[in-house]
Amino acid sequence: MSTKTVSTMKQPIISSKADLIAPMTKGEKPKSEWKIGTEHEKFVYCREDYHAPSYDEEGGIKDLLLALQEFGWSPIKENGKVIAMSGDDGTVSLEPAGQLELSGAPLDNIHETCAETGRHLEQVKAIGDKTGKGFLGLGLWPDKKRSDLPIMPKGRYGIMLEHMPKVGSMGLDMMLRTCTIQVNLDYSSEPDMAQKFRVGLALQPLATALFANSPLLENKPNGYLSYRSHIWSDTDPHRTGMLPFVFDKGFGYEQYVDYMLDVPMYFVFRDGQYLNAAGLSFRDFLNGELSILPGEKPTLSDWEDHLSTAFPEVRLKSFLEMRGADGGPWSQICALPAFWTGLLYDQSALDAAWDLVKTWSMEERETLRNDVPKMGLQAPIPGGKTLQHLAHEVLDIASLGLTNRARLNSSGDNEVGFLDSLRNIAKTGKVPAQQLLENFQGEWQGDISKIYETMSF
Repeated sequence: MSTKTVSTMKQPIISSKADLIAPMTKGEKPKSEWKIGTEHEKFVYCREDYHAPSYDEEGGIKDLLLALQEFGWSPIKENGKVIAMSGDDGTVSLEPAGQLELSGAPLDNIHETCAETGRHLEQVKAIGDKTGKGFLGLGLWPDKKRSDLPIMPKGRYGIMLEHMPKVGSMGLDMMLRTCTIQVNLDYSSEPDMAQKFRVGLALQPLATALFANSPLLENKPNGYLSYRSHIWSDTDPHRTGMLPFVFDKGFGYEQYVDYMLDVPMYFVFRDGQYLNAAGLSFRDFLNGELSILPGEKPTLSDWEDHLSTAFPEVRLKSFLEMRGADGGPWSQICALPAFWTGLLYDQSALDAAWDLVKTWSMEERETLRNDVPKMGLQAPIPGGKTLQHLAHEVLDIASLGLTNRARLNSSGDNEVGFLDSLRNIAKTGKVPAQQLLENFQGEWQGDISKIYETMSF
């Protein structure tokens, strides 16, 4: 989730719909300036007994963050408490129960983003060796109840934790017990954004399947391959889902703005504090009728905050966010940006990917999205085949896109090799979650502690 940084500049008041569209139009960049931003989350645990460390305990989350100063990172504070670290490789921040997130810097190619991931993991592992902490690459805590988990001192989290149970049964699980990998990508124009958005939504279930890595909950199989994805089905229907309007003719920035105006608010940030606005209307705010700030109208910063509080399968801000993947090992962190960059950053690949899915109905898209958390690559697709068949075609297209990009490392290799782990998954039809289940039910004999030996960075 986003880390709030406070600007000392006076923020302009929103006076028209054009102001609401402005962050999206400002995101337009020529192809030569397109970047790749990769985010990944991981669970932090104490090696001695596997508990999730609290913020304030000795060697806990606060100390872990501050230890990053050794590697050149600088603290970001909220109400005097360190909630994130800023550095050349982006931002290291806290998720609600202490999951650690690297929001990487915008980079030119997958070689750079994988190297960035490697630097970060080496740094936190070095700190973990000194403090007895480990870091787990999974989509879901396999053994923790909600009550086992600490809460981090970020104002927005307190508001969300209070509001989530009012709008869905699994919002607290989303906040406290999940980890994801996410890729942020650019667009050149409104039509380019729309095409990428549509392809991203239509193929997000494939990404969910390829990265499915959350089959265990509270020490036993949970019946899903991606329970993390299943959680989103009952988190908050007002701010999640497949966004059918994106596939409507004429979709563009204005339609997304209209959607966001109908997403209920969470908060307003004023004078260093988060004010609880959960369930209130941004439309009322635009009219100066927000009950907690009567007569006050929103600033551009308020709108940008609000844009960060919707959680559809693909999200638009000043870039597009691909949000369908479970957390996983290092190879998967590098594979996700390769997958989406290959599909979306080369026009021939983008067109070919759209050709594969453009005839699907919205009902078929929704059905696939709902089938994948349980069925993985064996989920049926329109036309009578399975998602595994589609995976081979899509990975071929992604490979073409990466080949056409021709971003080479010092050894002369392009970015296609980062898809190798996905090729293996597509070939076998066995997603990471299925391997975990085989291990758990086989050689581990139900001993959940083995997962810490196997899935730690």
